[in-house]
Amino acid sequence: MTATTDLTFATDDAAESAESAHKAPLPELSPARRDNLHRVAIAVFTGVPMLALVAAVPVAWIWGLLDWQAIVVGIACYGLSGLGIAMGFHRYFTHGSFKASRGFKIALAVAGSLALEGPILDWVSDHRRHHKYSDKEGDPHSPWRFGDNLGALVKGLAWAHMGWLFDGNISSHEKFSPDWLADRDIRIVHKLFPLLTAATLIAPAVIVGLATMSWQGALIGFFWASLVRVSFLHHVTWSINSICHTFGKREFDARDKSRNVAWLAVLSFGESWHNLHHADPTCARHGVFKGQIDIAARGIWLAEKLGWVRSVRWPDAARLAGKKVGETRALGGMTKQPACAPIGR
Repeated sequence: MTATTDLTFATDDAAESAESAHKAPLPELSPARRDNLHRVAIAVFTGVPMLALVAAVPVAWIWGLLDWQAIVVGIACYGLSGLGIAMGFHRYFTHGSFKASRGFKIALAVAGSLALEGPILDWVSDHRRHHKYSDKEGDPHSPWRFGDNLGALVKGLAWAHMGWLFDGNISSHEKFSPDWLADRDIRIVHKLFPLLTAATLIAPAVIVGLATMSWQGALIGFFWASLVRVSFLHHVTWSINSICHTFGKREFDARDKSRNVAWLAVLSFGESWHNLHHADPTCARHGVFKGQIDIAARGIWLAEKLGWVRSVRWPDAARLAGKKVGETRALGGMTKQPACAPIGR
């Protein structure tokens, strides 16, 4: 267990900790900016998988280029990288919802990197800046950036979903992620992102190729388990930024426009219970009511049982009662105090 692993942060607590050692506030944006070469790289690594996603139906139904090995490997890789984002990059590294052993910390950092959503320090810094300014000026990806009329909202949804990735501004690691910047393990994983990018694209093709003992199998594996899988997960993650800040149900009082979107829950591993997350950012379970599926929370629960994580910030009935709006509902499992306690006004 490293010293930094024992720290927990919500929103910009990490930034305040870093600034305590400085006389002047740290700048929120890095002096370096994304240049055109960086934007081209982003376009390639988001655009090419997206083209594969668009072509998925004709490839499967017209040309029949799909086999069960590619499906199995693709689902496994989707689960690994998706939980790496939901459990790791988001709930652990950004919000400190639990404390992890060194081995599990590294595993989560590597798994999240395999999602191709950027190096870990970039992801965490952007997300902490998002929470500091959620749906206000300074939020890197709010759909309300341009206003609230129909035209502005359509433009804002496009920005929140993908457009912000090409913004020249880069969130400062020193300001928003000083805890992980000081962690040698995480600095190494951050620097290894290009190698992990190659691994997440090549490994599925190799596995499917070996399983089928054919070059065609390898190509089919690369198409489905690498490109289509990466793009599908990208759009699910980006939908939390766009859809879950525009449409859906508000069940808790939050200072922004976050919403719960039930139909995205399984695909996002529980991340789309976004309204609760913004009302209580450090909570390890986002879908706190009975019937709200939260796969990432169940993964944290299992890791806790196995001794890989501890000090998990499970939902607290008393705290949630003060944030609830609307109808009374029964809380689900993993809740402190009576697990079946209904809360509401």
